[in-house]
Amino acid sequence: MTKKNLLALLLLFMLLWPSILAADERPDSLSIKIGQMLMIGFRGLSASDAQGIVADIKKRHIGGVVLFDYDVPSKSPVRNISSPEQLSKLTLDLMDLSEIPLFIAIDQEGGKVNRLKASKGFPPSVSAASLGRLDNPDSTALAAQRIASTLKKMHVRMNLAPVVDLNVNPDNPVIGKLDRSFSADPAVVTRHAGLMAKTFSQEGVIATLKHFPGHGSSTTDTHKDFTDVTTTWTEHELDPYRSMIAGGYDDAVMTAHVFNAGLDNRYPATLSKKILDGLLRNKLGFRGVIVSDDMQMKAIADHYGLEEAVRLAVNAGVDVLLFGNNTSYDPEIAEKATKILSNLVKNGFVSESRIDRSYRRIMALKESYLYHCK
Repeated sequence: MTKKNLLALLLLFMLLWPSILAADERPDSLSIKIGQMLMIGFRGLSASDAQGIVADIKKRHIGGVVLFDYDVPSKSPVRNISSPEQLSKLTLDLMDLSEIPLFIAIDQEGGKVNRLKASKGFPPSVSAASLGRLDNPDSTALAAQRIASTLKKMHVRMNLAPVVDLNVNPDNPVIGKLDRSFSADPAVVTRHAGLMAKTFSQEGVIATLKHFPGHGSSTTDTHKDFTDVTTTWTEHELDPYRSMIAGGYDDAVMTAHVFNAGLDNRYPATLSKKILDGLLRNKLGFRGVIVSDDMQMKAIADHYGLEEAVRLAVNAGVDVLLFGNNTSYDPEIAEKATKILSNLVKNGFVSESRIDRSYRRIMALKESYLYHCK
């Protein structure tokens, strides 16, 4: 081979090499579809402090991140949020890393569940319970608009709120005692949650109704242990979902890890095909994105292995698997979940068509809210 031919061959190889590398990175490739189904929590106030999440975005194509102001495992106030200026830069930097717009999510309910605190320079917020007691639509719309405006300034376009759980048990350690529910009356919850979700949407922020099919009657906390609502849950806890979905709501719904033998005598809601596919999708008609509650919470993690939990959740109908990394911390959780999902598809335990359905729903929601929003 002449030197000229060798040079030409080398040039051709160099031209083809990027396409060879990118063969598994086409927008419709399985690896990208799987990555889009993951939402990951991380440690770091800046992208340079969080090289793990940078790799997860660039290499594993994760679809979203979730932000916290406090690191529970280390009991440290340093996590992702220290000031408006810092948070704005962090979120912009994360957005710039991803070719597909990220779900940048946060729990900004107001009141006690409030990641953007006034002590760190953010506007004050009010709880759902106080808005429900006031029962004034103008006050709720104003509170929602203030939350949405703050989130937009911080480039956070997905709020894991509002809570539509009924305040059935005021002593509920994770709902009632934290003032997270608007009311025990489903009509009041529907009115104010619906107004909040509508206001978020009008401001370009994705709402996420939670926790399906209802966490308000529980006596224990799914963060800490198995939670059974079989004897306390009633059909009325579905009323806000039924009304809002019938009215056209199709953004996102978050699952609960509660066990309800009346709905499924084997699995908690997050892992239940009867509850997610049968009840939420088929009976109530929800067509949007189903987001799991944190898969590392003890109601799941202490009773199911990671692979089993992922398999069951996806086959049940979960579109986005949330690993908050704030009950326990695993810097390799995205890599582990990606490999698990890939192997489940490869070995026939999850169909590729099932992954496709989640990917289409995720991308439709992103198209509605996240493209052209920088």
